[in-house]
Amino acid sequence: MEIANFCWEPVLAEQVIIRRLGAKADGIAESASDSVFVPKVLPGETVTVERDGSHARLVSVDVPSPERETPFCPYFDACGGCATQHMRHGFYQNWKQEILAHTLNQARIETPIAPLIDAHGEGRRRVTLHVRFPDRAMHVGYMAPRSHQIIEIAFCPITEPGLKDEAPKIARAIGEHLKGPRKPLDIQITQTQTGFDVDVRGHGPMKDAERLSLIDLAGRLDLSRLSIHGDVVVERRPPAILMGRASVVPPAGSFLQATRLGEEVLAGLVTEACAKAKRVADLFAGSGPFSLRLAQKAEVHAVEFDKGSMAALDKAFRATPGLRRISTEARDLFRRPLLTPELNAFDAVVLDPPRAGAEAQVKQIAVSKVPLVVSVSCDPATFARDAAILMAGGYRLERVTPVDQFKHSPHLEVVGILRKEVAKKRR
Repeated sequence: MEIANFCWEPVLAEQVIIRRLGAKADGIAESASDSVFVPKVLPGETVTVERDGSHARLVSVDVPSPERETPFCPYFDACGGCATQHMRHGFYQNWKQEILAHTLNQARIETPIAPLIDAHGEGRRRVTLHVRFPDRAMHVGYMAPRSHQIIEIAFCPITEPGLKDEAPKIARAIGEHLKGPRKPLDIQITQTQTGFDVDVRGHGPMKDAERLSLIDLAGRLDLSRLSIHGDVVVERRPPAILMGRASVVPPAGSFLQATRLGEEVLAGLVTEACAKAKRVADLFAGSGPFSLRLAQKAEVHAVEFDKGSMAALDKAFRATPGLRRISTEARDLFRRPLLTPELNAFDAVVLDPPRAGAEAQVKQIAVSKVPLVVSVSCDPATFARDAAILMAGGYRLERVTPVDQFKHSPHLEVVGILRKEVAKKRR
């Protein structure tokens, strides 16, 4: 099995045996002096590599593992987007489960871990394609592993069907239109209920004539919305996203769960855990994927740093009949976490912070009287750190559920349910 060579300085090849996988899906081999990390290999395989310090490029798989299968994407060997298409499904699921178990074990956390939930669904509903001009030609695609070299693609098979072929065409058309300054562009394309929502990063401020020209291009591409660094150039149709019964128009370029099914699975776990709560605080709420579903049974106070996301949530709430009250607050929870007196007004707190976690906020929750915390995280390590803080404050981690919406990658979503026995007030 020969592997194509991309953006690597030729060095002396050597043969190694892969002993185990790391958390980022790289295989780890032990040499006489140190460890070497090799992408897209499996434990037990004998492979030929070309080293660059502690990292290596895979040249060939000389003795393959029985757990190896043929990747379904023709760009897999070169592209840095996916890391695990060479793994058989059962092996892949066990490996992801083990990532979470190992992380919790390192944090000295013992708790039941539910089976991995496959939340890929129809695929990613959002992609970011890169446009670069390293030479006279324009290059559009994803980056190669550990490199800024662009691997040009005509389609992406892990996206929703509507994005698969169209996203590269849209990115190329926009890149061609904005190629004058030859600035590197990152083009985020989201599939919504009403068409494509596109946000372009890297171009900088635009003159009026350039904006008018982009409006014309958006019409020719039939885009719902086109923005530059979140600044809307044109909205031809509101780019709506269904969240429960509500239709939400998130701010341009704002956070969105990677897949539709992923959002539904995460929201289902959150609402199930909060089924008996009458008042819920939804912290790091985004545009409301949890709030709008929780409000079918409970009053919700949603807190998020981004004012645009709070405005989008509030508008969707007011336009959706039958929901209980949702109040919104734009607040930086890293610098101004909800304090204990504020938290004690709620029956449950839902947390869905960025990858860095919510350390400042969980320290306040740990000394509060909130009986239930539902922690949603896209990083098992920061999840474990935050859970350990809550457990030191008297919470018990009942169970953890891994959710795989970033399929074919090492990334993993985690949902943890933590309860605290709160003494009842004396009459």
